[in-house]
Amino acid sequence: MRLGLCSERGARPANEDYAAAWLGEPGRGAGKGAIAALADGVGGAKGGRVAAELAVRGLIDGLLGQSEALGLRRAAGRSIEALNGWIHAQARADAGLAGMACTLTALVLRGRRMHVLHVGDSRAYRFRDGVLTRLTTDHLQRAGNVLTRALGAEESVRVDHAEAAARPHDRYLLCSDGVHAGLSEARIAAELGRRDAPEKTARRLVAAALAAPTGDNATALILDLLDLPLPDQADLEAAIDARPILPVPKPGLVVDGYALEAMLADSRYSRVFRGRDTLAPDARAVVLKFPKPGTAAEASFRRAYLRESWIAARVRSPFLGEVLEPPPERASCLYAVMPFYGGETLERRILRGPPIGLEQGLGMAAGLCKAVAALHRAGVVHRDIKPDNVLLPPEGGLRLIDLGVARLPHMEEFAAADIPGTPSFMAPELLAGSGPGDERSDLYALGVTLWRLFAGAYPYGEVEAFSRPRFGAPASLLARRPDLPAWLDQVLARAVAVAPEERFGDAVELLFALERGMAGGAPARPRPRALHDRNPLLFWRVVAGLLALLLLLSWARA
Repeated sequence: MRLGLCSERGARPANEDYAAAWLGEPGRGAGKGAIAALADGVGGAKGGRVAAELAVRGLIDGLLGQSEALGLRRAAGRSIEALNGWIHAQARADAGLAGMACTLTALVLRGRRMHVLHVGDSRAYRFRDGVLTRLTTDHLQRAGNVLTRALGAEESVRVDHAEAAARPHDRYLLCSDGVHAGLSEARIAAELGRRDAPEKTARRLVAAALAAPTGDNATALILDLLDLPLPDQADLEAAIDARPILPVPKPGLVVDGYALEAMLADSRYSRVFRGRDTLAPDARAVVLKFPKPGTAAEASFRRAYLRESWIAARVRSPFLGEVLEPPPERASCLYAVMPFYGGETLERRILRGPPIGLEQGLGMAAGLCKAVAALHRAGVVHRDIKPDNVLLPPEGGLRLIDLGVARLPHMEEFAAADIPGTPSFMAPELLAGSGPGDERSDLYALGVTLWRLFAGAYPYGEVEAFSRPRFGAPASLLARRPDLPAWLDQVLARAVAVAPEERFGDAVELLFALERGMAGGAPARPRPRALHDRNPLLFWRVVAGLLALLLLLSWARA
C-alpha cells in the first residue's frame, strides 16, 4: 500500500478535519489489515477538532485492541458506539466543548476485502479501471444542509457498513465535504486517473478544492493498493461458495472466454475438456473441469477446489501442477482451470515400457523430491502421491498434480475412516487408521512411486482396497533390475521402511541420498542379502527344521 494525505484549513480560522491511517507494523496485528479514517468536526460547534481527532484515533485503537474473531462489523460497532457515547457525554459535561460532534468515514482492509464505515457527509470513493465509484451516502438534509447523523450528536448512532472485494491497483479516496463540495466527480476522477504518487494527488485535490468558493477546510487521503495479501481460507470459501454449479457444457461452446475444444473425460460427477483461453495474448491451451450439478460430489468438488486454490496461491514450483484462477468477472460458475501440459502420466510410461534407465529415472526422482519438499515447506501434505498423479510433458520435466485431497494447515475434513489415498501407496500407519497423513506418510508414497518407477512393481506387492496387508521386508529392487546399483536399492528400501522413524527425515534428505549415490561413480556390486531378508518364511522353516532335528538327536541319545 501507498498512502498520501493533505489537509488545509483554507479560509477557516482553524482546521477541524483530522485524518490518519494505520498500515500495520512488524510483529503486530497481522490479521488487523490496514485502517484509514477521516473525520470532520461539525462546523459552528465548539470542540469540532477535538471530536474529529478522538473519533479517528479512537477507531484505530479500538479496532487494533479487539480480537479479529469478533468480525470487523461487530468490532467497529463496539468501537464507534463507545466513541459516540464519550463524545456526547463530554459535550454535555464541558461547556467549552458544548455541541461537539463530527463525521467519520473509514476504510478497513481485512484480507482481500475492503470495508467501509460511515457516519455523516465525508465521503469514500474507489477508482478502479478508470471508473470512479462513490462508496458512501451523505447523511444530509439538503434543505438547510443539515447533518442527519453525526458522531456525538445523539446518545446513540447508526453506522453504515459495506464491504466488497478489493483488487490490486485499486485507488481509494477519503475526503471531507470541503473537497467534494468544491469539485465535481468528473474532476476528482480525472485527478485520480493521472496516477501520480498518492501524496501529490492528495495535494492537487486539496489545492483545487480551496480554489473553489466553498470556504471550508479541505482534506484528502489517498490509499493505493499495490497488491493484496494471499487469500485465506475464509476468502476462498466465500468466493467458491458464491459460484453456482451449472449444467455441464458441451464441446464447441465458449465459457467465460474459454473455448471448449474437445472432451477429455466424462464421469458421473464431472466433465473435463481441453480448451483455449481466448482472452489470453497467446491463447494458451488449458484443461477445464466442470462438476455436474445435483450429485453427491458437489461438496467434495468445492472442498477440492478450495484446497487447490489455497495451494496455488502459496506454493510455487516448476515440478507442481498449476491451478489458474480466473478473475472474478470471468467466474460465472464453478469450474477448475489448469494449464494443458500434454504428454502422459508416469504410470502410463511405466506400463508401456521399456524400463526407465538409471539417469532418466534419477532425474524424475529429483523433480518429485523437489515438488514434495515445496509442499511440505508450506505445511501441505499431498496424501495421494503415485505415478498416476505425475505428468510427463513432451518438452521434459514433470508435474505432480491432483492436490484436491491434500491436507492443509489447520484444515481437516476427512474422518479417520475416510483418509484419502491409494492403498498400494499408503503407508502402513495409514492403513492401520492411526492418523490423517503427514510428511512421513508422503515420503513413503514417494518411495513406493520411485520403486515402481524403476521396477514396474511394488515393494510389498499390490495392496487391494479394504485389505489389511502384513508388511515384512521389502522386495529386492535388484531382483527385478540387476542393472541398477546396490546403493539405489538401499536408499529406496529406507524410503519405504515400515516404521515411520526409519524413513528419511524429509524429501530433501532423500534427494541428497540419491545425489550422493550418483556422485559415487560406477554401480557397486550388491552385497549378499541374508536369507532372513530375502525370504523370511523360508528362514524360519529352516530354523524350525534344525530345531526339530536337534530335538530328535537329543531323544536318540537319551
